[in-house]
Amino acid sequence: MYTWAQLYALYKLAYDSTAAQPKSNLQPRYNICPTTEIDIIRDRNGRPEIVTARWGLIPSWWKKLLKELPTTFNARSDTVHQKPMFRAAFKSRRCIIPASGYYEWRKGEDGGREPHYFRRVDGEVLSLAGLYEEWTDPVTGEIVTSATIIVTDASEEVAHIHNRMPVILEQNQIEKWLTGKSGVEVLKPAPEGTMKEHRVSRRVNSSRADENDETLIQPE
Repeated sequence: MYTWAQLYALYKLAYDSTAAQPKSNLQPRYNICPTTEIDIIRDRNGRPEIVTARWGLIPSWWKKLLKELPTTFNARSDTVHQKPMFRAAFKSRRCIIPASGYYEWRKGEDGGREPHYFRRVDGEVLSLAGLYEEWTDPVTGEIVTSATIIVTDASEEVAHIHNRMPVILEQNQIEKWLTGKSGVEVLKPAPEGTMKEHRVSRRVNSSRADENDETLIQPE
């Protein structure tokens, strides 16, 4: 699992030794589901910062109830700059979602969903390309920060499990992504040799699985 020190070094986060730690959940979590909170890195006035966000982007213009919102926890790389749900955020509200790994599923021999855990071969943090929005709840007036992960075609190492994968940015791409100096050209599959995977327990198929249970990512 990643640490504060890793995040500060990787994303060049500003550190104020006199301030309290940012309100962000950096405890290990092994079963994170859409609509729950995730950590995101974003640029704020030229300085990267870490904040929490709802996983599932809510456009700033959304006026209906949240239960009527379409599925927005992923955005496709080939249409993210065009779709009304994402295009404004693509222009000016980029973010990165740090992760130690992620799950993907395929059909098992018994017809059930068989989960696999993907992580970097080198053990480093995954910098997943994403977008964020700030939406005002029309009922409560609360400002809600939300985010989506951009997905692209799967690399060879992932394609035998699933046909798509998150866009994984390398360190030299991070600043340009956050500041909008790069575009769709970086939204590509990870180079061969980047990822590895193993099968894990089907307990992760349930949103009720204990997010604090580290055995969820152990090989089956």
